[in-house]
Amino acid sequence: MRKLLSLVVPVYYEQEVILQFLSETKTVLDQLDIDYEYVFVDDGSKDKTVEIISEQAKSNPKIKLVVFSYNHGKAAAVTAAIANAKGDYLLYMDPDLQDPPIEIPRFLEEIEKGYDLVWGIRSEKKDTFLNTLFSKIFWGSLNKFTGLDIPKGIAVMRIFNRSFADEFLKYNEANRFIEGIFINISKNWKTIEISQRERFAGKTKFNFRKKMQLAFDAIFDFSELPLKMAVRIGVVISILGFIALFVLLFLKFFIIDFESGWPSIIASIITGFGLQLFFLGIVSLYVGRIYKEVKRRPNYSIRNKININE
Repeated sequence: MRKLLSLVVPVYYEQEVILQFLSETKTVLDQLDIDYEYVFVDDGSKDKTVEIISEQAKSNPKIKLVVFSYNHGKAAAVTAAIANAKGDYLLYMDPDLQDPPIEIPRFLEEIEKGYDLVWGIRSEKKDTFLNTLFSKIFWGSLNKFTGLDIPKGIAVMRIFNRSFADEFLKYNEANRFIEGIFINISKNWKTIEISQRERFAGKTKFNFRKKMQLAFDAIFDFSELPLKMAVRIGVVISILGFIALFVLLFLKFFIIDFESGWPSIIASIITGFGLQLFFLGIVSLYVGRIYKEVKRRPNYSIRNKININE
């Protein structure tokens, strides 16, 4: 019995690339000895993305589509795609064709060797200088502050088996950092180098602000480092404060008699108040995440499904 490969593809304002993505992937997949399906999840696009995929799905039952009620974020879209995929193997990729479909056979070859997960690693990032720099800052800060040890230069394109997908779906947290969850599930993974292309059309939606937001989310989700840093900084400031107080008293009683100045007092009060707000903000972020988790709300809401049998 031939195995089934599910392409899990989150989409968001991708009307310019969908047809080309379907064309290129079909050319590759039709040459392989494997059944396949597409599982698209639209994350609230307002262009013709849903219309184009829906039209293609009418004549091709391999094309499946989940339409969110509104934008929930890429992590939710990936989760919904995995939840609705039926494949023995699941290949996660973006439709922008930066990770070329011609690499699909290599991913299948490696996953069939018994790995749970195979990451794609970019041999060279085909992007602007600023986006490349932002990516390096993003992944560098991520590994440094979370200790997740995520492979450097990972691409979106990766493949994993059915048991890995089932384990992933057991992670029900509202704050979802996909790469962190993947690393937590299994250490039985491998990386392969792939040649990345220029984006086929359109502009990336994953800008510097979103990358840094994702980095902060990962740090707060997978590390207690901000809380530990707050404690350490508080201890250091307290020690410096006691030293400064001792020095001032020593100077006043043994060296020089001086008048205490209001500016120094006001500056100390403002600095102390600012630090308190900073540390309180860190704690509040953690409390907010806990509040979000305990409500146990669904990670996404679905407006429509096409070609998907429950």
